[in-house]
Amino acid sequence: MSLSRADVLAKAVEILDAYGLADLTMRRLATALHVQPGALYWHYANKQELLAAVTDRILAGVCSPGPDDDWQQALLNWSVSLRATLLAHRDGADLTSSAVALSLGALRPQEPLVRLLTAAGLGSADAEAIGETALHLTLGLTLNEQSRAQAAALGVIAAPAPDDRARLELGIDLLARGVSARFGI
Repeated sequence: MSLSRADVLAKAVEILDAYGLADLTMRRLATALHVQPGALYWHYANKQELLAAVTDRILAGVCSPGPDDDWQQALLNWSVSLRATLLAHRDGADLTSSAVALSLGALRPQEPLVRLLTAAGLGSADAEAIGETALHLTLGLTLNEQSRAQAAALGVIAAPAPDDRARLELGIDLLARGVSARFGI
């Protein structure tokens, strides 16, 4: 059987979910695929390219607003969907935060929001800033939630990790109200 790019990506997501980001190494991936590590580089030039592809695969599950959607509801739906998608993968928020911060690949998860906000009448620079704000608010809360859940599972903290969905919804509502008040949309 010949190893494909899709095989490598699927196994990388499996390893991420089972062991976490710190243990998603090229060596572990090669071992799981029963190949030498060098064989992976036929499919991905380096680990950063692989991590960008894993992030893209994870983010493919995030709902995208349609062009006729109400921008405020779409902003909330997108943020809630992003959070749920990240929480569905071990270290999903950590991986995505790192990929965004390091500009791995062509990753722009906020792009659907930027397009919708631009269509609603905002200038591109303002739409971009609002999209990035929603992205970073969602990533930050989700990263904290995921980290606390992992710490609780390991017994590092005693209390169960709280669900931050209500905080996210409040933050996105405040962002949307501020955008509406400032820009009159």
